[in-house]
Amino acid sequence: MQENSIETRRFEKPDQLLDMKERGGISIVKMADGSSGMRAVFEPGWTWEADEKPLLGSPESCPMRHTGYCMSGKLVVRMIDTGIETHLSTGDFFEIPPGHDAYVEGAERVELILFAPPEHQH
Repeated sequence: MQENSIETRRFEKPDQLLDMKERGGISIVKMADGSSGMRAVFEPGWTWEADEKPLLGSPESCPMRHTGYCMSGKLVVRMIDTGIETHLSTGDFFEIPPGHDAYVEGAERVELILFAPPEHQH
């Protein structure tokens, strides 16, 4: 791809899909420079522990840093070392360090858009 050209991708045609069945999923698109974008959909009842942890090889906590935007719903993110919970809701732009877990709060679907720089590979 040329350096001065514009690259577009769509979440409907992801490079990778973390399928969490009836609890949702994460569509991942990768750009030519190695950066990536993710669209996460978590249904009511979704928890990191039950629905995502097994897909990542069962680490103690989520090993990734997330920068993103909450498009809908409410997500509670807990830092494992401190136990501090942060409530994310529609309209929040956020930065979450590694070492967390999370769960959907309430009866509304959570939709997030996440961005990762080139050095952050799956």
